[in-house]
Amino acid sequence: MVSYVLNGYGRTVAPETRQKILDAIDELGYRPNKYAQALSMGNGRSLADRHIGIVLCSAEMFLRPYYAEILAGIHSAAHEKGFHIRFIRFFDDLKDPVLCNQLIHSEEICGLLLVALDQSLKTPEDRQIIEEIRGRIDQIVCVEWQMPGLSSVSFDRQDAAFQAVSYLFNQGYKDIVYLGELDQRVSGFRQAFLERGREDLAGLSIDDAADMPSGYEAVHRLHQSRAALPRAILAGSDEVAMGLLLYLHEQRIAVPSEVAVISIDNLEIAEYAAPPLTTINVQKRAMGRHAVEMIVNRTAGQNEHAMSVLLPVNLVVRKSA
Repeated sequence: MVSYVLNGYGRTVAPETRQKILDAIDELGYRPNKYAQALSMGNGRSLADRHIGIVLCSAEMFLRPYYAEILAGIHSAAHEKGFHIRFIRFFDDLKDPVLCNQLIHSEEICGLLLVALDQSLKTPEDRQIIEEIRGRIDQIVCVEWQMPGLSSVSFDRQDAAFQAVSYLFNQGYKDIVYLGELDQRVSGFRQAFLERGREDLAGLSIDDAADMPSGYEAVHRLHQSRAALPRAILAGSDEVAMGLLLYLHEQRIAVPSEVAVISIDNLEIAEYAAPPLTTINVQKRAMGRHAVEMIVNRTAGQNEHAMSVLLPVNLVVRKSA
């Protein structure tokens, strides 16, 4: 009966019986012994040899060019190192105890990449899943986010915002607003102001825009709340900036002569925006490559052995600011 539930084929199992089996699997942490299966077939090698798993925040990440570049870096590095991507799953998938126990163990993979999962961890139960994963897999890398006790590779968000705002100051802009995610980018924005002796930060760091639609809505709300738009806007990402540019175009507000726009990421679309975006370059593919190399080199330790890598960023000047 258990095998029918685990394998998903053969005899139909009553829903109440299936749920009892799932509850028992979750409580006991049961998983198939793939290594034993390999031995029974005369294969002494572990099926986990050179296999890496990937867990994404959600399926929407496949539609976001930023994450597509990170995944491209992961796949390229894995191929070059002779490693294989065993699976790509979404965080919600791991809430199924059968699937979680099938995939997340050392007989299936040698390392695990958790990509942008900070966007998924909303409840204590979500964080408990991460703790269970930590107990099963030694080599784990948080990609594009950080979690205490786990190795990570990301970019320096604070420095990215600091460089962007510092550039705007150097260009003579004084009335500057930030529209983007409320993370270390806010700290970088504030740092740039404070280093200029500017303490008038109230209201200058606003909204929580994360993509093109929310960027459009953020600047729309900003426009409604002020007599005039600020002289310059730092967008938290190129996608947010694209939403800003569309709104400004619709309102016939010229960029940069009326409102300058600078952003963070340096996606391919930034060069083809109208006008081309001045932006902070983030090493997206390198982020994926570094994550794979940490697994390959077995440097992705946990707790006191955890390694955090912050990749540097640099300014790319175009015509929007």
